[in-house]
Formats: sequence, structure tokens, C-alpha cells
Amino acid sequence: MTAYFIRRILLIIPTFFGVTILVFCITRMTPGGPIERIITQARMQGISSDAGETSARSRTQQPLSQDQIEELKRYYGFDKPVLISYALWLKNILKGDLGVSTRYYDPVWDMIMERIPISLYFGSISMVMMYAVCIPLGIAKAVRHKSTFDNITSVVVFIGYAIPGWVIGVFMLVLFASHWEIFPLGGIVSDYFDEMNPLEKVWDVVRHTILPLIAYMLGSFTVMTFLMKNTLMDNLASDYIRTAMAKGLSFKKAVFRHALRNSLIPIATHFGNNVSIILSGSFLIEKVFNINGMGLLGYESVVERDYPVVMGILALSSLLLMIGNILSDFCVAFIDPRVQFK
Repeated sequence: MTAYFIRRILLIIPTFFGVTILVFCITRMTPGGPIERIITQARMQGISSDAGETSARSRTQQPLSQDQIEELKRYYGFDKPVLISYALWLKNILKGDLGVSTRYYDPVWDMIMERIPISLYFGSISMVMMYAVCIPLGIAKAVRHKSTFDNITSVVVFIGYAIPGWVIGVFMLVLFASHWEIFPLGGIVSDYFDEMNPLEKVWDVVRHTILPLIAYMLGSFTVMTFLMKNTLMDNLASDYIRTAMAKGLSFKKAVFRHALRNSLIPIATHFGNNVSIILSGSFLIEKVFNINGMGLLGYESVVERDYPVVMGILALSSLLLMIGNILSDFCVAFIDPRVQFK
């Protein structure tokens, strides 16, 4: 098993190269980058060096000279071949330098580190709440299959799954924040947060957390609940459970001592994906609640063609996803000692 995990760790290197070089090439071929944005801004503002050039370029719709465009290409690193540019980017990555944003001209690493605490806060709470609620609910639904409790909870869970989280977020903001004014309209803290005492600060953060947290949990909540229920029902119908109960084992002990542990294996396989989701967030939910997290940063960087930010977020999220998959294998091996990775 040790050799298996060593191979998995070593496979992170070529996988990281493959993912990043593919996206790097796409960013170089996609129109609308920083140079095009500067040209568009110059055209709209009518920037020119003198009146004669303005008249000539107004006919060609080109406000910048070729020398200026070549200088911009050198500044942004677009004057080199793609592979050479990728090698330089990778060299800087290994040094811990993610580059500078072409939109805000701030270091990419500082921009990401500014958003990571927010995403970690919501992502960590969402994952803990998801496992804390979905596993007990899935167990209760499995042992009470086709009961009134199972039918009612299934309807509620499916309704929540059918409606996107950001739509629920808008509805909750209109109802609970705007109409009834129970919760704030968005953000992480209130404007007068610094003037509060410690208890008031904690309560203010909690009030700003409840609605976004519900919106975050809706999609994964349904999947995890029914995965837990269906897997447990399959194990309860297995021969080893029927044999154990035929020998006098109670139903409760059969569930919690035997069937439950085997039913947690599929839950453990999803752990790796959840680790990466902690930081990725949801740009729609963050937009609705005015939360400056990683999801909104990634969305804005793609829309604005801010390639250094896109590549920085991709590098971080891809590494987390691959490490999370290895952690999932560890969880599976811990839950089921019969699993032998070779």
C-alpha cells in the first residue's frame, strides 16, 4: 500500500504539468486579453499622440501604434512562444511567484491570500455541517424506508436539490433580509463591526453566515444524504447482515456495528472533491451575498481575461484536488481494512 501512495504522489507532477500547460495554451489563444482591453479603452477615450495620428487612426480604428503594441506584448510576456512563456511561468511558480494581475496590477498571491480565509470559513463550515447532517439523516431514512418521515424528508430534499443554491439565496434575501429584516443583506460583517464588543462581533458574523451557508449546502446536501441512505440499504440487504441477525444480533447492532462502516466507504471517496470545493466556492452565491471569496475572484478573472489570476487559482485548486483524491484513498483504507491498494 505504501508503494501505491508513493506512485499517486509522484503522479501529481505530470498531472499538474498536463493541466496547467493545457489551460496556459488556451489563455494564449483566447481573444480579449489585456492588450485588447487597452486598445479598446484607448479607442473609447480617443487617446493619441497628436491630432494628425488621431485622424489617420480613426480610419483604421487603431488608436495605438505597432511599436506600442509590441511594447505591450513584451510587458505582458506575449512576445515569446507559448512553451517558453509556460516555462517561465512554471519557473516563477516554483519560486512561489504567481505573477501580477493584468487587471488590478496587484500580486496574484496577495489577491488569493486575501480571499482564502473567506472561502475557508464558508467551505469548512459547509463541509462539517454537510457530514454532520447528511450521515445521520441518511441513516434515519434508510432504517425508516417508505415511512412518513422518509417520504416527507425526500420531498424536502429533492425540492432543495431542484432549485439552484443562488436562487434560494435570492429568495432568502428578499424574504428574510429585505422584507422581515431578520438577517443582513450581504457581506461578511456590518459596517460598524469595529465598534462592537466581542460578543456582538460573534453574533454579527453568525447573522452574516446563516443565509450563505444554507445556499452553499443545498446541492451537496441532497447527494450525500441519498448516497448514505442507498448505500446503507444495500448493505442491510446483504447476506452477512441477514446471517448476523439470524444468529440473534439485534437490528440496531447490525446497523451500527457492521452495515454502517461499509456504507461510509462511498462517502469517504467524495472527501477529496469536497476538499477542493472548500476553496473554490460558488461565484453565483458569492455574487448574490456580496462575498469576496475565491469563487467570485475566479469568475471575475475569467471574464476580465486576467490570465495570471486564472493560472494562479488553477494551480492551487488542481493541487488541492489531487491531494484530496489521495486523502480519499487514505480514508477508504482507514474505514475498510480489507481494501488493499496495489
